[in-house]
Amino acid sequence: MNKFNLGIILKGLNFHQLKKIIFLLIFVNQIFLAQEKMISITIDDVPNTSEYLYNNFTPILLNILDSLEIPFAIFINESKILQTDSIERNKALLNLWIENESSTIGNHTYGHLRYSNVGLDSFLTDVEMGERFTIRFANRAGKPVKYFRFPYNDLGKDSIQHFQGKSYLNSKGYTIAPFTIESSDWMFNHVYEHYLKTGQIEKAKNIGEMYKEKTMQIVEFFEKMSLAKYGRNVKHIYLCHDNKLNADYLTEIISELREKDYQIISLDEALTDPIYAQENRYYKKWGISWMYRWIEKNEERLKWMRQEISLNEIQELYETFSKVK
Repeated sequence: MNKFNLGIILKGLNFHQLKKIIFLLIFVNQIFLAQEKMISITIDDVPNTSEYLYNNFTPILLNILDSLEIPFAIFINESKILQTDSIERNKALLNLWIENESSTIGNHTYGHLRYSNVGLDSFLTDVEMGERFTIRFANRAGKPVKYFRFPYNDLGKDSIQHFQGKSYLNSKGYTIAPFTIESSDWMFNHVYEHYLKTGQIEKAKNIGEMYKEKTMQIVEFFEKMSLAKYGRNVKHIYLCHDNKLNADYLTEIISELREKDYQIISLDEALTDPIYAQENRYYKKWGISWMYRWIEKNEERLKWMRQEISLNEIQELYETFSKVK
């Protein structure tokens, strides 16, 4: 049917018929939007200078992200620049992450201190120390540094610390970066690297496969939670880290997300979803998903949390190998 014929049909309809058609089109559009699946990739603890040194000053994960041609957000701990003797090269690495055209920049503090432990004054100092090179390099790249992510996603031990931290960050022009999905890749990575360093390659591969499998199961869980709570797919934000595990397996995770019809979007785009305007109703220090933080009643929150995919197996291995010196 061409536009001319459609125009004749619409012209022949009365007001009530036109109104029904408009409502139908709006309804169909809402169904389509509810079915769309989007996710933003955010990476904490950038730059991993130890891995950079180990790989002969090759930014493996950054190169992989470039090859995937996806937007991503990074959250920077500037203390990592001093974690090896190659300080100038480490600064150059940080600059590579910042100037990459696909990266969005965020502050993750200088030393990754836990806010609820150190208190407000030490936390504020750590935030400001974490800006020294980041803001300079970002200004040179013509980029803002408008996002902040709390280390451990610890927003404070109680409502007072939550309010104080948020007020300070707002005064600095920062937006607190939430997340909806994470699969504790830091635990998987610890076990993964233990097996690699001890020459247990097959066991390392098994951990990598478990990480990939659990990640996709967790994505599916929060997808179902989103549909149950909001009647649609929300624009998810995935949290992971700059580590060896993601250098080896993030490509496969992105591939599986795309196979499940996920669009990879920027953090800016994800935060246009109105769910992120909701109030955080969780005033404890534990770094839980914002999908839980938005739930008003603790009983309902716990009900959902008990249904989440178990990571007991990797947690037991992590605790075992954390004791190994």
